[in-house]
Amino acid sequence: MVFSDLQCSNTQLQDIEFTTMSRKLIYFSEGWEYVKKGITKLRLVAEGSEPPFTAEEYMLLHTTIFNMCTQKPPYDYSKELYRKYRETCHEYYRDTCEEFITSTNQPDEFVLRELVKIWEHHKLMVYWLPGIFAYLDRYFVPREKLPTLNELVAVNRFHDLVYRRVNAKVRDAIVHLIDKERSGEEIDRAAVKKAVDVIVEIGMGTVNAYESDFESDLLRNAGEYYSRKASSWILEVKSDADYMSKAEECLRKERDRASHCFHASSEHKLVQRMQHELFEPLASIFKQKVTAEGATMVRDAAKDKASSDGAGLAEQLLVKNLIMLHDKHMAYVNHCFKNYYPFRKALKEAFDVFCNRAVAGISSAELLAAFCDNLLKSRRNEMVMGEQEIEETLEKVVSTLLPYLSDKDLFAEFYRKRLARRLLFDRCLSKDHEERILTQMKQQCGAPFTSKMEGMVTDLALCEDIHMRFQEYLQSNPNVNHLEMDLTVTVLTTGFWPSYKSFDVNIPEELVRCVEVFKGFYETKTKHRKLTWVYSLGSCNIVGKFEPKKVELVVSTYQAALLLLFNTADRLSYSEIATRLNLNHDDLVRILHSLSCAQYKILIKKPNTKTISPNDDFEFNSKFTHRMRKIKIPLPRVVEERKEVIGNVNNDRRYAIDAAIVRIMKRQKVLGHLQLVTECVEQLRHSFKPDIKAIKKRIEDLVTRDYIERDKKNATVYS
Repeated sequence: MVFSDLQCSNTQLQDIEFTTMSRKLIYFSEGWEYVKKGITKLRLVAEGSEPPFTAEEYMLLHTTIFNMCTQKPPYDYSKELYRKYRETCHEYYRDTCEEFITSTNQPDEFVLRELVKIWEHHKLMVYWLPGIFAYLDRYFVPREKLPTLNELVAVNRFHDLVYRRVNAKVRDAIVHLIDKERSGEEIDRAAVKKAVDVIVEIGMGTVNAYESDFESDLLRNAGEYYSRKASSWILEVKSDADYMSKAEECLRKERDRASHCFHASSEHKLVQRMQHELFEPLASIFKQKVTAEGATMVRDAAKDKASSDGAGLAEQLLVKNLIMLHDKHMAYVNHCFKNYYPFRKALKEAFDVFCNRAVAGISSAELLAAFCDNLLKSRRNEMVMGEQEIEETLEKVVSTLLPYLSDKDLFAEFYRKRLARRLLFDRCLSKDHEERILTQMKQQCGAPFTSKMEGMVTDLALCEDIHMRFQEYLQSNPNVNHLEMDLTVTVLTTGFWPSYKSFDVNIPEELVRCVEVFKGFYETKTKHRKLTWVYSLGSCNIVGKFEPKKVELVVSTYQAALLLLFNTADRLSYSEIATRLNLNHDDLVRILHSLSCAQYKILIKKPNTKTISPNDDFEFNSKFTHRMRKIKIPLPRVVEERKEVIGNVNNDRRYAIDAAIVRIMKRQKVLGHLQLVTECVEQLRHSFKPDIKAIKKRIEDLVTRDYIERDKKNATVYS
């Protein structure tokens, strides 16, 4: 406190007698001598060695300045008083700085207390000194356009003239004390906290000074300290649990220390730095261990695949093993490593490595899609695993392994192909399973990822309604109800389903009549829609009248069309069949091979070889028989399907890259090449990992097509 209310003090400034009732001319030397003694007493009051000013003393000082500024020239000393005020401020800051520097040889706690003391003195000087000279701010300072009195003694002046020269010593003292406490010694936390508060106050409402002058060194020192600790612990401890116990004890102590000694913003940064230094070395070892285990599983699966008959058992086993590996190590992360981020990151990076490796030429995306397909279509799996276990396994595939795939778009396309087969050929184990896994994929990867697949499931549901209305149409129109067979048509929305290769085959009259009847029905129910018949997806049940017995054959539409040719001819040559069906060589060979050279020889080929040639003749095998009354004759799958899927995905990626580039440029307007490539990779990484060369190629193509423009002065900038 500088002066005490209105109580009189025994200590009076009596060098010159002043009264407020009469005006006596005050010469500068006399007036300044009186004011100087007042300033000296103010400094002593701030230091606590003098009693505070009385109200009368403070007002006499103020009145003295007022009188010296309002005297008539040449006795108006406003300019001289302003100069003396400036000199007094500089002298105060110089003395304060020298006083502090002389204390730096003292213990660290003393240095911090000295900083707090001079800061408190400064605040008192800032509060009272401008008040004594306040009349200068009223007229003289504005008229002369000079810095105000507060500006001359403000915080930034203290920062520039005092703090900038002493902050390194203060910082070193705090850091040294923190190191001592980490080593087990006791320190004066209150002194540290008060010194830190001074540094924050000097920032004038921000933590900029605190962060640049102190916090950065604190974090660096903590990082170095705990890095040394981590290196020694790795060599000393016997288990990961012991290591984590030591690390967590250090974290607890550091949090407590931060809450008592530092600014609130430092605790989170300090803990993050500690976790990085303490956990990264152990996390690196953990990552190497997981990576080695996973890579071994992938190598073993590739060896088993090469030595097996290609049934896919090795790949199926690999996926199950990877799920178990992830469950094991995730439990370890949760329980032993307390779910700290560096260990979750290490587990993710390890799985990113081997979950994207091909197995015997099969990409991980295709392998995962095939695993899901096998679970969702096999009745044997339901008997062995049970419905609940199948559902849990599918959920783990989506939530555990799918996030690690870099080519999620490729997985989606393979999965969509297999989903189409399950839906179209009624191979779904359970519609509920199909809907649940799509919901999980949607939650994991977003709505666009599953929009087409959901549309496929919806199409199948709508087809039941279409079939019911078609039956009602046949019953209500007797003139068209002359079909000689049961007909079920599945209407697919073009945008949802995979593209299928279909040919303009010459189907038999029986099938032509069915097509025309359904076309007439569909045109009465819908408008502006065109039906395109995909015979390659169709199936037929036909009855073969063989001499031993009748056998029902489940065949494709193409196989049925070929077999029905033998209703009017006992023997047909290859060229005759090709002419009547209007099929190309490759597809006709597949069909003829399935009927004459495979397991079920419905046709007899002459000559009797295992390959089909244009010179072959075929005749109906009337002696054919089988123990079953109903058999399915499979059509060999096209070997090029994998290449077709990959080709379609690559084409879609081109459009995705184009769209991402255009979106980015619309938002940014002007962007450099490197920034454009970086943002494009960031936008697309959730779907696939784009190739940098492909992005550059798409940029050039968009420039050529005038979607974006290259800057004329700088070729690496686009607009």
